[in-house]
Amino acid sequence: MTTSDPGTPPASDGYGYGYGDSGSRSDSGSGSPIDASVQSELTRLRESIDNIDAAVVHMLAERFKATQQVGFLKAEHHLPPADPAREARQITRLRQLAKSARLDPAFAEKLLNFIIAEVIRHHETIAGESRGHDA
Repeated sequence: MTTSDPGTPPASDGYGYGYGDSGSRSDSGSGSPIDASVQSELTRLRESIDNIDAAVVHMLAERFKATQQVGFLKAEHHLPPADPAREARQITRLRQLAKSARLDPAFAEKLLNFIIAEVIRHHETIAGESRGHDA
C-alpha cells in the first residue's frame, strides 16, 4: 500500500497515539538515516504500542464472548437486540472514564458506538437464527 491508499492507517490517531510497525523503516521523511538512539527509542515505544494493541484485541475478543452470551439470553427470552437505556449509561460511563484517563471523551464515545453497533448486529443475527429454530 502507498501512503495515498485510503486503506493505509494514519501515522497517528490525532491523540498522540501512533500506529505502525516496530521501527523497521526510516521515519525521517527525508530519506536520511535516523540517529541510532532515536531509532532505538522509536523501536522501544513501538514495541510497547504493539503489546498494548495485542492486549486491546484480546480484551475485545473477551468482551464479544460476553456479549454473545447476552445475545443468546436475549434471543431465548425474546428481548430486543438493542437496549438504548443501557447503551446511554455505558456511553456516559465511558466518557467519564476517558476523561479521568486523559483520553478524548469524544473519541471514546465513537469507539463505544462502533462496538455497540457491532454487538447489536451480532444480537440481531443470533435472534434471527433463534427464530429460525423456533419455526
